[in-house]
Amino acid sequence: MNDMSAVPARETVPTTAETGIQNYMINFGPQHPAAHGVLRLVMELDGEVIERVDPHIGLLHRGTEKLCEYKTYLQALPYLDRLDYCSPMCMEHSYVLAIEKLLGLEIPPKAQVLRTLWAELTRISNHILNTTTHAMDVGALTPILWLFAERERLYEFSERVSGARMHAAWFRVGGVHQDMPEGLADDIRDFADRFPRALDDVQALVADNRIFKQRNVDIGVISAKDAIAWGFTGPCLRASGIPWDLRKAQPYEIYGELEFEVPVGNRGDCYDRFMVRMEEMRQSIRIVHQCLNRLKHMQGEPVMAADPRIVPPRRAEMKRSMEALIAHFKLYTEGFKVPPGEVYVATESPKGEFGVYLVSDGTNRPYRLHFRVTGFAHLQAMDVLCRGHMLADAPAILGSLDIVFGEVDR
Repeated sequence: MNDMSAVPARETVPTTAETGIQNYMINFGPQHPAAHGVLRLVMELDGEVIERVDPHIGLLHRGTEKLCEYKTYLQALPYLDRLDYCSPMCMEHSYVLAIEKLLGLEIPPKAQVLRTLWAELTRISNHILNTTTHAMDVGALTPILWLFAERERLYEFSERVSGARMHAAWFRVGGVHQDMPEGLADDIRDFADRFPRALDDVQALVADNRIFKQRNVDIGVISAKDAIAWGFTGPCLRASGIPWDLRKAQPYEIYGELEFEVPVGNRGDCYDRFMVRMEEMRQSIRIVHQCLNRLKHMQGEPVMAADPRIVPPRRAEMKRSMEALIAHFKLYTEGFKVPPGEVYVATESPKGEFGVYLVSDGTNRPYRLHFRVTGFAHLQAMDVLCRGHMLADAPAILGSLDIVFGEVDR
């Protein structure tokens, strides 16, 4: 007979009450379609509840600022289009304004109107992309199908005015590269007349939808005080109830002469950020109409400053005059020189305050060029915004911030 006393006693399995269950870590992205680019979020989860979010960036870093410092001022311009590639002309805007401020260059009125017009068309294009993809992240597929048809028209307009759908490189130091072709203003007006109806249809589809509101209302809330502390700007700041808009607070170009409102929210949640952008598109349409009305009385006016040291001669003149040909050659090979000094210029880009800090040493290249990008400040708050929410809320919060990694990583 076997002696059972020789069998060792089984070890007691610890219960969850004794040991506790540890949180676990997951990687959200960089390949996840809801990451809105090459974003890696290292998440600490307690079940499905987010305890901590650690954004990892830099996967799209190209050294843009350093590249620009090795180019002439004109050669550096196309790099700006590659920052926030959803609103390229707004990136160019801050850059040319900074150079013009150091040069003390006076811009023709028509060029100012054209810049303002295209800044607002770019804002509409950017907000269409953000609001529809935000809606898609929480399960609403129809808005992107409806509004992308309108966004395609904006790309067609960009191609007609600059030759490129995305990377326009149309803004220039001294004005814009060339005037709009004949008939484009009428087509833009036709778009501006029809677009609010499409916007109303999409808003009626999702704004009061029970599922859309459950996924966005009271999700990713940030107070006005915290939004300022984290460096929020643009729609993300205005959704928290602060009516700060550089177009009103520090007017540039012709914004000080235009009539438009600054929409604000009151909760600072994902829903308010969505609705602020929807209303901003309506205000942009108001500005577009005002710009088009001004352009009707500016036929034949110049779109570039009359300064031969900065602005190359027109092609027709270059074919007639040897002096013009030489000036053209020197400007496109050596570039122009900018007086020594430093300047910071910011504009209200679709995502918020996009600033350019420029230091000139008097040569034909920037000594130092630094960009104050919008998404970097918003992305750093992901940890605060996501804590206590479910894993499924992270795409909604990220979508509401409107992050583009061309500018974040640079």
